[in-house]
Amino acid sequence: MRESIEQLLDRLIHASAVERVAVSIAALLASILVGAVLVFVSGGFASCRTGLDIVGWTFCYNPMQVYYELFLGALGHPLEPGFHPLNFNLATTLQQTTLLVFTGLSVAVAFRAGLFNIGTQGQLVVGGLATAVTVLYAAAIVPGGFVGTIVLIPIGVLAGAIAGGLYGAIPGALKAYGGANEVITTIMLNFVAVGLTSTLLSWQFQDPNSANPQTAPVPEYAEIPNIPFIGFGGRMNFSMLALGFAIVLMIVIAWLLARTSFGYELRISGVQPLAAAYGGVDDKRMTVTSMTLSGALGGIGGAFWVLMVHGRWLENVPALGFDGIAVSILAGNNPLGVGAAAFLFGVLQSGSRSISTGTAVPPELVGILSGLIILFVAMPEFFRMIGMRYGIGQKKAVRADGGARVATDEESPNGGNRTSVDDGDQPAADDGNQTVAADGDQTAADNGGEGDD
Repeated sequence: MRESIEQLLDRLIHASAVERVAVSIAALLASILVGAVLVFVSGGFASCRTGLDIVGWTFCYNPMQVYYELFLGALGHPLEPGFHPLNFNLATTLQQTTLLVFTGLSVAVAFRAGLFNIGTQGQLVVGGLATAVTVLYAAAIVPGGFVGTIVLIPIGVLAGAIAGGLYGAIPGALKAYGGANEVITTIMLNFVAVGLTSTLLSWQFQDPNSANPQTAPVPEYAEIPNIPFIGFGGRMNFSMLALGFAIVLMIVIAWLLARTSFGYELRISGVQPLAAAYGGVDDKRMTVTSMTLSGALGGIGGAFWVLMVHGRWLENVPALGFDGIAVSILAGNNPLGVGAAAFLFGVLQSGSRSISTGTAVPPELVGILSGLIILFVAMPEFFRMIGMRYGIGQKKAVRADGGARVATDEESPNGGNRTSVDDGDQPAADDGNQTVAADGDQTAADNGGEGDD
C-alpha cells in the first residue's frame, strides 16, 4: 500500500506541465460531476411547485442550470442576448481576481522559500490601514486633480507594502533568530493585527461622520482610476489599471525568482537548506528577507482593497489572505500560475452570487459546490508538494567528486556496516566496519586492526 502511494506521488512530482494541466482539468470535471449528483439529490428533499418527477419523487434543482450560473453567470451570461462585456458580474470576477493575485503571490513567495506564511491576512489588514491613513494625511499637502492621483496612489501602495513587509518580517525574525515555528507565529499575528488595527481605528482614525468602524474616505482622486472609454464604470469598484498592475507584478516576481541570484538563493533555501548554507547563503537573512517580501505583497493587496474597492479602510476585512493560501497551492506556488488560480476563485465567488439570484439553490449548497471544485483541483498539487517536501521520488545522491557511491548495508558484499560523508576517497576493506574520513584521507578498520591501503 505504501509503495503504491509513493509511486503515485512520484508520478505527480515528475509530471510535465502538460500532464499537470490535464490532471487539473480532469479534477475539475470530476468535481462538477460529483457536485451535479449532489445538487440533483438535494433537490429531492426541497419543496417546490415544479420540478422533475421521477417515480412520484419531485427533484427541484437542475444541475445544468446551477453550473451555467456558476461559470457563465460570473462572466455576465455571454451567451444571452444583450450581453455587454463591461458588466457588473465580470467586474466582480476581475476585482476578486486582482486582489487574490496579490495574496496568492504573497503565500507563493514564502512557500518557495520553504516557509509557511499563514499570516498574509494580517499583513493585508495592516497594509490596508497604513494605506488609508497615509493617503488621508498626505492629501492635506498634495494638490488635487491629476497631480494628486499620480502622487497619492503610489504613496498609498508603497505605505501598504512597507507596513505589510515590516509586519511579515516579525515572524521571519522569530523564525531565524528564535527558532519559532512560522506557522504558529503567523497565525497568532493575524489575531494581533485585527486587535491592533481595531484599537488604532477607535483611538485615532475613526471617521467622525460615521457610526460604522471605518476611516474617513480617501479623496476621490486618490482612488485607482478607470481607463476612459474601455474601462468599467466607477460604481463597479474595479479598475483595469489595477488588474494590469497585478499582472505586471506577477511577471516581475516570476522573473525575480527564476532569473536573479536572490531568487536562486531563495529557491535553494526552500528546496535544499543545507546545500544553500554550504554554498554561502545566510539562511537567517534569507528567512527574514523572504517573509518581508511576502508580507509586502500582502500589504499591497490591502492597499488595492482600500484604493480600488472601498475608498476607505473598514474593520471587517474579507478573508482574502486565507484564500491566497488556496490560490498558491492551486498554482503549485508558481507566480505565473497564480493568475489562473486567482481567476478561478474569482469566477467561483462571483458565480456563487449569480446562483443565489438566478436559482432557488440555498447558499449553503452553493458553498459546497465551490468547495468541491477547489478541493478536487487543488488536491493533486497539494499531494505533489507533500511528496517533494518529504523527498519522495528524489534521485539517490551522487558524490560531487565523481567517485563511486558508497554501498549500503544491504548492498555491501561483505555485510559490513558503512558510514560515509559526502566527500573523500572511498577506502577498501575486505570485511568489518568501515569509516570514511571527511577530509579525504583513507582510514580502514579490519577485524579491529588499523591498516593503510
